[in-house]
Amino acid sequence: MPVNSLTAKEITKKVINKEPFFILDVRNEEAFRDWKIEGENIQSLNIPYFDLLDGVEEMLDQVPADKEVLVVCAKEGSSIMVADMLSEAGRTVSYLKGGMKVWSEHLEPVKVGDLKDGGELYQFVRIGKGCLSYMIVSNGEAALIDSTRMSDVYTDFVQEIGAKITHVFDTHLHADHISGGRKIAETTNATYWLPPKDAQDVTFDYQPLEEGQDVTIGNTTIKIHPLYSPGHTIGSTSFIVDDSYLLSGDILFIDSIGRPDLAGLAEDWVRDLRETLYTRYKELSDDLIVLPAHFMIMEELNDDGSVSEKLGTLFEKNHGLNIEDEAAFREMVTGNLPPQPNAYQEIRETNMGKVEPDEEKQREMEIGPNRCAIR
Repeated sequence: MPVNSLTAKEITKKVINKEPFFILDVRNEEAFRDWKIEGENIQSLNIPYFDLLDGVEEMLDQVPADKEVLVVCAKEGSSIMVADMLSEAGRTVSYLKGGMKVWSEHLEPVKVGDLKDGGELYQFVRIGKGCLSYMIVSNGEAALIDSTRMSDVYTDFVQEIGAKITHVFDTHLHADHISGGRKIAETTNATYWLPPKDAQDVTFDYQPLEEGQDVTIGNTTIKIHPLYSPGHTIGSTSFIVDDSYLLSGDILFIDSIGRPDLAGLAEDWVRDLRETLYTRYKELSDDLIVLPAHFMIMEELNDDGSVSEKLGTLFEKNHGLNIEDEAAFREMVTGNLPPQPNAYQEIRETNMGKVEPDEEKQREMEIGPNRCAIR
């Protein structure tokens, strides 16, 4: 039977549509435990490639004959060889084109909504990494927020919709992924904005993003209100867009809250984190739609693949927003920290402009799950 290849975009659609399928992951056990393709109706089996060199006969009974089978590996090659063996054994099988390396980099654009005075807000879902970036479009101009290093996706998208990127923002200095903001700003001649308290060690010029500033996108004057909201980093800044959306960066997620330790200052920043979440955000309208910079689990995705929720609903349901005792909050935050992101210090230095790793090195630095949240 023929072996088909499926792209990361095709797999993303299956995950969003909650289609049932079976994954045979042939990476090593440690890589599989650390990070894998997940979804509501996905079954996964991990058998390292080296255990299958002599054939697949002994494990055939573990692979369903009545379901679509997808074989995945790190870069593609091993999955093709295993898929061929399964096909020869009579199974209907496909492999992930480009492997988990490509899965980590795929961005899926989803329209979040229309803006009041004309224009649209788009969310770019990096489903294999949990990163979320945003594009605000109005009258032919676009603002980009928390972009990833896959810059071509954004520049191709604005060309398709007939717009031009005029402003690029980072809500904070990222530690889990390499920002594409500075590169995109240079390519498009856009203004690059960064919170100055996060930018003390950067090696490049930027426009300081400070509370009280408005930035107009297009002729319809869509206002972006920065809201200083420290806690994840000392400079973390939120945006209120169109009086309807709260872009919360890595401070507040749908099912979790941001971690304060990626600069080694958890004890110092936990009070800032609590003040942002329990005081500053509490003063905002419950009707604001929260749009975070990351998601942690697939259950946070809406039916259309977007990630969002009303602020009032999060104050009701998000555990991190409902710890009344400050000491208990401090213990939850500092005593419940997940493993730090892979190469996070190198990623920070890259985003400061101190080092310039090549593309393959950047891919290696980012491999793995989102680890910006505390749940």
